[in-house]
Amino acid sequence: MQDQILPKIFLFVPGNKPDRIPKAFGIGADEVVVDWEDAVAENEKADAVRHMEAYCADPAARPVWLRINAPSSARFAADLAALSQLDSVKGVVLPKTERPADITTVHHECGKPVIAAIETAKGMLNLPQLAFAQGLHALSYGCLDLCGELGMTHGTPAADTFFNHLRIELLLHSRLNGLHPPIETVFPDMADNDGLRAFTRFWRDMGFGGMLCVHPRQVAVTKLMMLPSPEETAFAEKVLAEAGRNPSAVFQVDGRMVDAPVIARAKKLLGRT
Repeated sequence: MQDQILPKIFLFVPGNKPDRIPKAFGIGADEVVVDWEDAVAENEKADAVRHMEAYCADPAARPVWLRINAPSSARFAADLAALSQLDSVKGVVLPKTERPADITTVHHECGKPVIAAIETAKGMLNLPQLAFAQGLHALSYGCLDLCGELGMTHGTPAADTFFNHLRIELLLHSRLNGLHPPIETVFPDMADNDGLRAFTRFWRDMGFGGMLCVHPRQVAVTKLMMLPSPEETAFAEKVLAEAGRNPSAVFQVDGRMVDAPVIARAKKLLGRT
């Protein structure tokens, strides 16, 4: 597992609107996910493939991730065939992942890493096996799909309780299998900046490795909230300064106990690992 100083923002771009890819990078998205699934109507999916082929033919094209159609989709096989010819695709976001074979099939066919999105009850129950699959880069989940399948009301305390349970499972299985930290699901309310700020702080503090964004205006807000606060940075500086002076294994800074895990976190926060 590779440590990250900061999590990453994954911004979706509709597959039938490739002109938005450079714009997405331009506003600060760390990764761009070109979407062949939900963002593209059925009668435009073939065009989305051709758009991606044209994009990848440009030697100046920046590498992107690609969300293909689900393994249960009639388009899945065609998507895999197209993927093998797309050199500028760096990895695959696989929706509605339910079986380890879903992940390994994609990886073996195109040789690219996979972010597996858990969006069904079956996928949740198979999570221990999914996390062990060859070619898996990271785990994510789809809050709206799971709410729809399980009859939950999104944005309620009841749904939040359920998703906190899932987040814990994603974190544990990611660590156990040497994966990158999980990628947080989308925040659907594009007008609620206060909610987005709180949401971002929550998953950041939980140790997630990034977030899926559905609209460009979410990028700046999310990236700002991912940064360490001035208070966190100041405390980390004090911890490392005292660690350099104090030979003790355990000491105090501002009345708080400091030991090896606290020092390690301070180094990571300040990019000194």
